Amino acid sequence: MFNDKTHPDIVAMSVLSLYDKDQDTLETELDVDKDLSTTAEINNTNNANIYAKVNENLLPDAKIELNSTDINNCQCDCAKSAIYFRDGLRSVDFVLVWDTLTKESLADEAYERRKIFERKLVEEGLDLEYEPVEDNGLNFIKIHAPKEVLRCYSEILKLRMPMKEVLISSPSNMRQNSRLQNAANYISYKIPALRTVHTNTNYFLDSINTQWERLKCYVLVDKEHFPERGHRFTAVYSRDKEYLFNVDHPCFFTPAIHSRIVQFILDRKRFSENVHDDFAFGIERLLDEKVYAAAYPCHDGDLKQPGSMRHLLFTEWAAISKCIRYQPLDYVKEYFGVKIALYFAWLGFYTHMLLFAAIVGLGCFIYSCATLYTNTPSEDICNKDLKIQMCPLCDHWCDYWDLRETCLHSRVTYLFDNATTVFFAIFMSFWATLFLELWKRYSAEITHRWDLTGFDVQEEHPRPHYLARLSHIKRVQMNVVTNTMEPQVPFWRMRLPATILSFSVVLLLVALAMAAVLGVVLYRMSVLAALSLQRDSVITSNAILFTTITAASINLCCIFVFNWIYTWVAEYLTEVELLRTQTEFDDSLTLKIYLLQFVNYYASIFYIAFFKGKFVGYPGYYNKLFNYRQEECGPGGCLLELCIQLAIIMVGKQAMNTALEMFLPFVYKSWNTLRVKKVTFGSTRSSMQKAPQWVRDFKLLEWGPRGLFPEYLEMVLQYGFVTIFVAAFPLAPFFALLNNVLEMRFDAQKLLTFYRRPVTQRVRDIGVWYRILDSIGKLSVITNGFIIAFTSNFIPRLVYMIEVNKKHNLEGYLNHSLSYFNTSDFLIRSAPRLSVKNVTMCRYPDYREPPDSKYRYELTSMFWHVLAARLAFVVVFENIVAFVMIVVRWCIPDIPCELRDRIRKEAYVTNEIIIKQETMRAQSSLCCDNAGTGLTESVPKINESRKINIVDCPTTQEQWDRLVNKSLSGSEFDLIVHSNSQPSLDTIDKLNNDGEDIDLKSPTSV
Repeated sequence: MFNDKTHPDIVAMSVLSLYDKDQDTLETELDVDKDLSTTAEINNTNNANIYAKVNENLLPDAKIELNSTDINNCQCDCAKSAIYFRDGLRSVDFVLVWDTLTKESLADEAYERRKIFERKLVEEGLDLEYEPVEDNGLNFIKIHAPKEVLRCYSEILKLRMPMKEVLISSPSNMRQNSRLQNAANYISYKIPALRTVHTNTNYFLDSINTQWERLKCYVLVDKEHFPERGHRFTAVYSRDKEYLFNVDHPCFFTPAIHSRIVQFILDRKRFSENVHDDFAFGIERLLDEKVYAAAYPCHDGDLKQPGSMRHLLFTEWAAISKCIRYQPLDYVKEYFGVKIALYFAWLGFYTHMLLFAAIVGLGCFIYSCATLYTNTPSEDICNKDLKIQMCPLCDHWCDYWDLRETCLHSRVTYLFDNATTVFFAIFMSFWATLFLELWKRYSAEITHRWDLTGFDVQEEHPRPHYLARLSHIKRVQMNVVTNTMEPQVPFWRMRLPATILSFSVVLLLVALAMAAVLGVVLYRMSVLAALSLQRDSVITSNAILFTTITAASINLCCIFVFNWIYTWVAEYLTEVELLRTQTEFDDSLTLKIYLLQFVNYYASIFYIAFFKGKFVGYPGYYNKLFNYRQEECGPGGCLLELCIQLAIIMVGKQAMNTALEMFLPFVYKSWNTLRVKKVTFGSTRSSMQKAPQWVRDFKLLEWGPRGLFPEYLEMVLQYGFVTIFVAAFPLAPFFALLNNVLEMRFDAQKLLTFYRRPVTQRVRDIGVWYRILDSIGKLSVITNGFIIAFTSNFIPRLVYMIEVNKKHNLEGYLNHSLSYFNTSDFLIRSAPRLSVKNVTMCRYPDYREPPDSKYRYELTSMFWHVLAARLAFVVVFENIVAFVMIVVRWCIPDIPCELRDRIRKEAYVTNEIIIKQETMRAQSSLCCDNAGTGLTESVPKINESRKINIVDCPTTQEQWDRLVNKSLSGSEFDLIVHSNSQPSLDTIDKLNNDGEDIDLKSPTSV
């Protein structure tokens, strides 16, 4: 057996040394810094020792309590309630409002429902306090959740709560250097000449680090306003294991937990005595029927009130002047909850990653501008008097036109269609993969930091509407996760019809979006035909640009109209599908709306990129659609039109969304403010500044359970523009970066200024959005490859330089890319009606035989060479990018090794704490039993031997690693915490058996 005096280093590593009076507490290396605002701040050694000694003198069942009779006397830096009942002791956790000036709320049925609903809230244990009726007819009911209700529902909701600090506090001076650093120090110590070099080098590095630290102060979170907070070990709360938690601490149940528990109760309480009304429950239905006007938790203060968390976040986080600083994510999570904090964490990470893509894209654009006048084809069009007459752009009404008229068009096209296009497309494919892989690592850090690692969606309680719709179902099944009986949805009678209906309607809406794109295409063709009536040079590149810009603007308007229709239909279809939890409901709704929005936003872009101008035919034999000639690309291809479409939809959508997101909430808030300020004559409250916080919050807007959906949707659609079509618009990352820097702060201002405080929601990650982002990244590889190969002129120019031109340049490429057509071969209905030019031979962009050839107007061999080169490029491009993506995913693990070891170590520490506490409880109960039977003489020996065994530790590094590897996982640990049985003495003896291999993963071993 290992003796703690022989191996002090290993004993210091052991969690069991935590309970040894002669040992310091265990070091907890929780160092999740990164760009989170709250780095773990470990207590100093002296305080840890004091608490450890106090803990040793306490009884096993005793609880470590602070002097917390009044929460306001607590000097801790945690979130506290700022609004109280009239007694000044009970916090206001939630507010119900009903209006006496509305018909619905004055009905007898509404009075009866409110009476029953509020009575059941009181029966559940909640405290209610009624405010006097306001002069504007508003009635406010304040709700407080007592401690017993919080304890009960914390166990029901399986909330992870922080454990006692005295069980896990540790010194912070035990961190060891790496082996490489120790070797370097050893060598520099043994060689005297290296000591001077080592000292000078350290001085130089210290000066650099000092300047770097000063620079970081302008970017990192301001610790003066957002001080660092320590990481706490957490466990799923259970009233049977309350010895692990400091329930009496004023910061144990935060205001966020208060509001979440009250919301959970409000969503499930009935308001009718009619047992046959399955849907007579929940605050949501009462709000829909206007029995209540609002239900919300209160902000902790006014925006202009210093000292409140809301004021601090508004001035130091939401301010535009703080846009270059990192976000205080831990404080955002504490105030708004995990779900909203994760959105801002993802948005911040995405914005940081866009910085690199924006720099590269801007560099490619600058290079294109610098080499603009070195492009041979555009210079031939603009500067050489080639006198090339192009064939008419439309039938009958259009005349021949000079190629020189497309000078501007050709030069602008070169800015987005040059050698850097391929490089940037490959770079963005690599960037998209790197972004997702690094986000997984960053997300792992956050989920560990916020104790979300062991969260399972099946642990969520079913949605109330789901249970209500299945209340008549008699068949039930066991939920293997929660171990509870739940109704089973009939597959043939309910599940299958709902799925078929949802699938059919989604297909119908997708077809509607495609029809809208077809309408825009017809608009293009009709406008081009209308402009052809002009007898000047309007039917040139200027007409093409005008038609493209107006069509893109009309398409943008159609997008906003369809968005509203899609959202409403998708919500109805998702409700019909009978999804069990809110997470499953949100994920299904997200997939539907995103699919519809994807078609809505990207259909016209896909048309221009892959279909426009590809099947038009040739002069005299055009393929027509509804008796109209199909749209043709310009002489430089459709890449410029694709770029214009992308720029208008992307930049226009972002600008319009930003304006609407700030303007509409301001209008709604102003309307509510006028309603609240509507005070009758002789009012005792003449100013809103004197109104309590719950009255001021009533004028704000409701956030709703899906308030983040439009925010995620906007950013994911932007991500599609940045990745899927980036080959056509290299400035997309730059514009996205500018938008996101402001969007991040505007969203924060909107939350703090225009909306009521949302109820916190616990999620594990960003959900289905990650799968959507991953699918977009894979799709972008395909689209960019085809855009470069078939939409741009990169491949034809490359083939010309390699196979045709002996000098391997683009001299003569313009003439080579244009075919000849004899104007006498025009059909009667296609020839120009009133031509002012005597043209016998016109040109058109294609690879076809000349009219004097044996195979007139047939495709030439060059066409097939170019087509083969296009296909070969797609294959090579896809494989190279796919290989790079595989290498990146292989090189970057999802969870950092350090974090994985830290999670295992924390699980082991937590398990050891439970084993120790259970052992002490068992010893205490044994002492009490023996005292009653008179067998007290043998107890000290038994306890002493058991105490010696408890502090035992592995003797070798291999034994230590094997023990850590067998530590409990999060779910297994939760199972132990919730078990009602106490460990027996035989179990404890088995754990301390010298010759046996301890299996910590077995619940019976605890």
